[in-house]
Amino acid sequence: MEISDQGIFEDYTPPASTDGSYRGNIKQMSATRQHLEKKFEQELVKVKSRLKAGKVKVGLVVSNGTIQLQASLPIKPGDRDTKGTGYKQYKISLSIPANLDGLRTAEEEAQELGKAIARKTFEWTDKYLGKLSKSENLKTVGETLKDFETQYFRTHKLTEKSKHTFSYYLDYLKRYVGLDTALDQASIDLVITNLQNEHAKQNAVKTLKVFRNTLNLTTFSLENIKIKKPQPQARDIPSDEDVVKFFQNFLNYSQSRKPSIKKSCLDSWKMWQWVYGMLATYGLRPRELFVNPNIDWWLSSENKDNTWKVHPDTKTGYREALPLHPDWVELFDLKNPEFLRLLKNQTDDRSSFSDINTIRVNCSSWFRRVTIPFTPYDLRHAWAIRAHIMGVPIKAAADNLGHSVEIHTEIYQKWFSLDNRKKVIKMAVNKQDDIEALREENARLRAEIEFYKLTLARRQVSELLSPH
Repeated sequence: MEISDQGIFEDYTPPASTDGSYRGNIKQMSATRQHLEKKFEQELVKVKSRLKAGKVKVGLVVSNGTIQLQASLPIKPGDRDTKGTGYKQYKISLSIPANLDGLRTAEEEAQELGKAIARKTFEWTDKYLGKLSKSENLKTVGETLKDFETQYFRTHKLTEKSKHTFSYYLDYLKRYVGLDTALDQASIDLVITNLQNEHAKQNAVKTLKVFRNTLNLTTFSLENIKIKKPQPQARDIPSDEDVVKFFQNFLNYSQSRKPSIKKSCLDSWKMWQWVYGMLATYGLRPRELFVNPNIDWWLSSENKDNTWKVHPDTKTGYREALPLHPDWVELFDLKNPEFLRLLKNQTDDRSSFSDINTIRVNCSSWFRRVTIPFTPYDLRHAWAIRAHIMGVPIKAAADNLGHSVEIHTEIYQKWFSLDNRKKVIKMAVNKQDDIEALREENARLRAEIEFYKLTLARRQVSELLSPH
């Protein structure tokens, strides 16, 4: 194979997900699979051409997800020579997966078989008869991690996002499955059964499916494992009043903390207060503030609509986010150059997943440190709910948050509290009352107009009939 592991992705850009969720991931996986299938077909043609040019009398046939060797061979032991030639066309299955990596193996095996045919030394060994022992020593999860990584990035373009995703798979394998777990059915079943937390069980099974498919493992199956859909955790969604009130907690913390704090850390609270204000105003994911922030654009005089440019390397790709409450940009002093310098110092030369993840974790810890009673992500949920209350069309709100209408409706609206429902219903009733009042006023005005028209007509008739 002349193509390198990542060379297959040189002309491929994964589509940006509008979800960042299961649907979005499925969309991206489907696009990647189609790209790989196209590349596989192209490379298969090249391999066949090379075999033909080398006069190798072995063909390749793709069937049932495997690549088989096809050649005219001496009659197999136990088979009948119906034509009396001593030879017959056979397809030999060596369990080679029909993917780009398998194509390398298939070409090597075809060359080896071709040499044996040319030298008339071919014999029906256990290898070609399919009688090789399948009772190989089972490996553990830990022993196959390196192979998992190698094979994973042969089928996924190497990007920051794919590295992020793979790091989660590694984490779930280590935390929920265990590196010492053997890759057989009994061991995998036991691990899943012992996981009491449904979120952990869901992540373990999801990761094991990717692990199994990537390495083409046949020693265990996950088809019969049933998982209950995890119940959503309760969230404390802040009101607008709470958002404004708790913004001051950062300043309060700076004034009450111990005086022994390092000088270099004295002003760090200012950046995290800025982060709080941005999350509240724009409904951003925390990571979208830390991945290559476009500070020059943010402070540019051309940025008249105060849009925040989300970098393409984030969860759902590039977008420009707009503030829901434009006055909060000024209220929270979000254009303060000092805060932006602190952000630049924090994010410069930091683009790897681990670097950004460290900053993101710091964000959550700062919320706890200054005793804010909700999480950074709750500010995003609050933005979605606020948009709904204000009557922003769902499509516009979803686009601004960087996910699909379905995700916006299914996930974010489930945090719509009873108080918010009461508020919206009251607004709708009041709006209906206003409409009814306008209708009544409109009817009255029409009646008055008709009255004035009639009065004017009578006056004109009277003037015509009166003697001059």
